[in-house]
Amino acid sequence: MFDIANHLKAIHREVGIVPAEGGGEEVAVVLRRTYAAPVADVWDALTDPDRVRRWFYPLTGDLRAGGTFQLEGNAGGEIRRCEPPRRLTVTFGGPTSVVDLTLSPGTGGDDTELAFTHTVPIEMAGSGAGALFVGPGWDGALLGLALFLAGEVYDDPIAAASSPEVREFSRGSIDAWEAVITASGTATAEETAAGRQMALAQFSPEES
Repeated sequence: MFDIANHLKAIHREVGIVPAEGGGEEVAVVLRRTYAAPVADVWDALTDPDRVRRWFYPLTGDLRAGGTFQLEGNAGGEIRRCEPPRRLTVTFGGPTSVVDLTLSPGTGGDDTELAFTHTVPIEMAGSGAGALFVGPGWDGALLGLALFLAGEVYDDPIAAASSPEVREFSRGSIDAWEAVITASGTATAEETAAGRQMALAQFSPEES
């Protein structure tokens, strides 16, 4: 059993509407979390297929800048930037859905701060409420990485993600993202309510 409240509080969340490089606007979903592990170890846990499958999904592909990757049963994409052990940028499920991840030393010596941004065109997300389509899932991934780095390894991480405690974590995550979206002013109350119902159906179906 992990401390659900503390793991929810450990993640900093933001959502905003930002200019896109090619014109137009994008919805940016931003997460930050600090891990009690050195940068090199966190990078390895994020990029070594043998370690990734122990906390996330089985990972295959041509794992280099310019190559491609595939998460079994989930999304794949192109690896646009790979600068060990600091920076990784990939497309995720489509060419306009971009995930950018950076690692930097934390303030605690051997700690690592992970900064994570997922951007999609506003036409795809609809509004800032689109963060509810992906934010709780990324919260779950950051939780899985934290548990793995702390030595909690599951034979089947995907099955573990359906456990009652992870479901409870997901409900708390949805609440947190709803609050962030409301405070950001990037979506109407109706858009946020609809996003919440979608997120509950996806991440905590017994509550939808």
